[in-house]
Amino acid sequence: MTISGTRAYAELEELPAPVAAAVRLARDTGFELSCLPEHGELLRVLARGVGAGRIGETGTGCGVGLAWLAAGAHPDARLVSIERDPGLADRAARVFRGHDNVRVVRGEAPRLLDFGPFDLLVLDGGGQGKKPGDDPIDPARWLNPGGLLVMDDFGPLTGWPPRFGDEIDSARMYWMEHPQLRATQVRVTPEWSTLLATYVG
Repeated sequence: MTISGTRAYAELEELPAPVAAAVRLARDTGFELSCLPEHGELLRVLARGVGAGRIGETGTGCGVGLAWLAAGAHPDARLVSIERDPGLADRAARVFRGHDNVRVVRGEAPRLLDFGPFDLLVLDGGGQGKKPGDDPIDPARWLNPGGLLVMDDFGPLTGWPPRFGDEIDSARMYWMEHPQLRATQVRVTPEWSTLLATYVG
């Protein structure tokens, strides 16, 4: 989720129906931390590649990222997103009424493991290891072989090692050098990159 991400949809038209509904909810509730549209487009493409697999997400928010995933997912794919804020979880769940393959659950990020392992896992509200007290997930427990891990809100990689301000970006280093992952980054805007990591065991 990106600071002022919801505002990035202000001039956009022709959004997929579930995305438009989730963006309206975010605006109505004053929720500003939606994923960027460019990241959402990437999520839609990645969801399409899963086929009839299992897709998970931490940090539902108002459901914008989940809506992009749903817009690209195969009808037989199963999507589960978890949100720690009960009010947000309940409101986001209403966005997906009629989408029988999409589920929003309340709880902390680790509870999502009850619905895994996943073929595509988007870490947007826990499990990234970016903040103190947020332990990174264990890919071997959370992902099926060949499963893809997705994390947004990284600055573009312009040198090695990656940096966050004046410091080495230890969270990004963790994922890019993880022995069970093969990781890369995709620049979705000039200012933001998304990290993609495949579980190879």
